[in-house]
Amino acid sequence: MPWPYRALPERDLDAVDLSTTFLGRRLSAPVLVGAMTGGAERAGRINFNLARAAGRLGLGMMLGSQRVMLERPEARATFAVRDVAPDILLVGNLGAAQFGLGYGPAEATRAVREIGADALAIHVNPLQEALQPGGDTRWAGLAARLAEVVPALDFPAVLKEVGHGLDAATLRAVAGAGFAAYDVAGAGGTSWARVEQLVHRGEVLSPDLCDLGVPTAQALRDARQAAPHVPLIASGGIRTGLDAARALALGAQVVAVARPLLEPALESSEAAEAWLENFVRELRVALFVGGYGGVEEVRGSQP
Repeated sequence: MPWPYRALPERDLDAVDLSTTFLGRRLSAPVLVGAMTGGAERAGRINFNLARAAGRLGLGMMLGSQRVMLERPEARATFAVRDVAPDILLVGNLGAAQFGLGYGPAEATRAVREIGADALAIHVNPLQEALQPGGDTRWAGLAARLAEVVPALDFPAVLKEVGHGLDAATLRAVAGAGFAAYDVAGAGGTSWARVEQLVHRGEVLSPDLCDLGVPTAQALRDARQAAPHVPLIASGGIRTGLDAARALALGAQVVAVARPLLEPALESSEAAEAWLENFVRELRVALFVGGYGGVEEVRGSQP
């Protein structure tokens, strides 16, 4: 999507207002650290470094799937980032497939309460599960099951894809469930289906299948039409501040970034913070040269 350019933007760069509110929490910029990992020592280091960076910058953070934590309590420590980032918007994470296999409001509440999270992402990943040996492939009736679980929660729930895009039919199917936001997580970023085949097979055996999905820009447009009043998270191929600006213009409330932060997070919280600072600066400059005064002005400005 072309980005507008104003040679006379008629505003000061430092006056561009990036602050916003999401899930009831104020953010200094519309940016979340995306869901990545948890459960192993290395994963714990990644989560703690990311949380520290997000806390220092006033951003939010989404955790990776906490199923391992519920089934192996010793893994809880790798998700317990609240002590190092007491003020961040923190979003927990469980897989939708688990709610068809016995999980309910009790498990969802444990996932949130045991780490002091503010909300829970329920991720949908049928393609990843189908290409994973022993994956959870019983998805019949899940929309109805989520419509039972979500209203019983006393915290916000987010429906989240993992990198193949939320489609309009799915959004219509869960329209009555009461999700507080949708993370469209479109195709174009990390393909977890590819990751599964590389990890378990040593090669990508089904490249066409692995790259299936709704591209992020299209997913945002579809979601604006199918659920015009539900806040949207844009993820899936968001790599730069200009990508973030384009996603906001397409109607996203916030963006989430995961893969580019992995290497910095393995290094240190300072490296993760430096990457995020540059990302936020790129977003500010994009709005500035586009003639926008802030996030609220740019959001939804493109068809």
